[in-house]
Amino acid sequence: MSATPYVIEEYVRWSDVDFAGIIFYGSYVRFFEIAETELFRACGLAYARVFDRYDIFLPRKAVHSEFYWPARLDDRLRVATYVGRVGTKSMTLNFDVLRDGTPALGAAGWMVLVCVDRKRLHPEPLPGGLVQALAPHTLTTSAARALLGVPSPPDKGARA
Repeated sequence: MSATPYVIEEYVRWSDVDFAGIIFYGSYVRFFEIAETELFRACGLAYARVFDRYDIFLPRKAVHSEFYWPARLDDRLRVATYVGRVGTKSMTLNFDVLRDGTPALGAAGWMVLVCVDRKRLHPEPLPGGLVQALAPHTLTTSAARALLGVPSPPDKGARA
């Protein structure tokens, strides 16, 4: 069975928007974190237990977002997440945000998670069991977007 993105659906809520009813850019991090948590849970790695099982934490080293169209209050968003890169001591989670019923990419982002031991908070190798559990959702951005039926995002230099 080939790898696939893990998809959640979530509404843009009142707390996510500004006075004009347009999503606040920082709210995307909330969507990313929900998608991440549910991806791990679906892979048998619920955070309530995974940190104890492997005696690690997975703090963020970097968080990046790009925006292509504004989501609005009550839009139903589909957030696809997948592991885009697995290193020795870190991994990159990718996020693609689509409006329900629309194949266009509304926003995209990624986070670098670093594996650290819980006592000293020093980087250490990713546990093999964790990497293996996430394998069904580890794929390239182009492969994930092809499976989602999403065309490439607009040129960064393009003007609306």
